[in-house]
Amino acid sequence: MWTEIEQLRRATVRELRVKYLELFGQASRSNHKQFLFRRVAWRLQAVAYGELSTQARQRALALAHDGDLRIKAPEHLVGAPLELFVPTLLSRSKPARDQRLPASGTVLQREFKGQTVLMQVLADGFQYQDRFYKSLSAIARQVTGTQWNGYAFFGITAKAKGGK
Repeated sequence: MWTEIEQLRRATVRELRVKYLELFGQASRSNHKQFLFRRVAWRLQAVAYGELSTQARQRALALAHDGDLRIKAPEHLVGAPLELFVPTLLSRSKPARDQRLPASGTVLQREFKGQTVLMQVLADGFQYQDRFYKSLSAIARQVTGTQWNGYAFFGITAKAKGGK
């Protein structure tokens, strides 16, 4: 049996499908070589050593049916105080404004291929050529036609609010 399994490692998909048909009595719907090899090798071992006993199969089914599937909250969390959930609620809050950005209303200027790019920082985004953008990278992509880091494109490297 072990030599036969080793020979299967070098078999083609067609040869594995033929062996699968021989062992299982039906054609495989798969053409995946690794899947076919594993199924055929498993079946060869099952034939050689015997399959699971009826008792073992029943025990496996009983374990599967009794498994804790978490279809409801664990008992220790039902009616729990809200303090347990504070980190979850805080993680959903809006992220803080990036400290590298200058104050709202600031106009940033950049020269690119002979073109002057003027962009205004807003409280909740950026404005470039009378259009609203959520990120500096989107403006840089609009200007250059390629992906850029927006902070690098506009030369924003130090913390703007810190005065550096």
